[in-house]
Amino acid sequence: MTAYAAGERSTEWGVLGCEMRAVNHRFLELGVRLPDELRVLEPQLRERVATRVSRGKLDLVLRLRPANGSDALQVDEALVARLGDLAQQLDSRFPQLRVQFTELLQFPGVLQTRGVDADALQREAMVLLDAVLDDFVASREREGGKLAEVIGERATAIAAIAAEVRNLIPLIRTGQRNKLDARLADLAQPADPGRIEQELVMWLQKLDVDEELDRLDSHLSELRRTLKQKDPVGRRLDFLLQEFNREANTLGSKSVDARTSNAAVELKVLIDQIREQIQNIE
Repeated sequence: MTAYAAGERSTEWGVLGCEMRAVNHRFLELGVRLPDELRVLEPQLRERVATRVSRGKLDLVLRLRPANGSDALQVDEALVARLGDLAQQLDSRFPQLRVQFTELLQFPGVLQTRGVDADALQREAMVLLDAVLDDFVASREREGGKLAEVIGERATAIAAIAAEVRNLIPLIRTGQRNKLDARLADLAQPADPGRIEQELVMWLQKLDVDEELDRLDSHLSELRRTLKQKDPVGRRLDFLLQEFNREANTLGSKSVDARTSNAAVELKVLIDQIREQIQNIE
């Protein structure tokens, strides 16, 4: 399921930015990009995301943008003063000695940079991740609600076709019986009525699709029930659509009438449309 969320959080060491984006995928495939200061946090980040997301090819990016002056160099003025005093003391002994400003800056400890509190920064990163994850999951839930509506419309269409086929079956049976009677009437010699009745019963049993229609109704009920669940349902729906397809195939194989054959084709079209949408559901 596609989704996107991003956020920022100000810290003492700069502005933390977090971005999450996902596209459809059958399983969870997580890519993580982190600044050097947060690389140690990657296992914990992966675990936190996996508790909230189970499907999708997801990219997680964390950035640290230093605030103005947060990375500025600082001069140890006390150390420079001590070096100056030492230079004056040695001036009489080394009158030709001259120290350039850039050389002075290279003396260990003269220039200092403000350090990063790694533990505190990691805590800030986890707080930001939780906030972005909330937005990300909410975005997926909104999209999931829309997909559920689309799938529900397809399910209603499937139910209508199944009901239509159920109403057609008695008419088709009667029509097949009349066709058989007409053919028997054209025979030169009369056939054994008992044998005819036995063959007719066996033939009509092969055309019986009541069980397939009953199972189709049961699958529709399960589909609607599953779509209302809050837990991840993508894999369950994948399996359920296989059962839908099995009933549609059986209905088509048993068909002896153009109307039920067309109904089987329409069912498979709707089932395929639902299958495409289910690939987007967690």
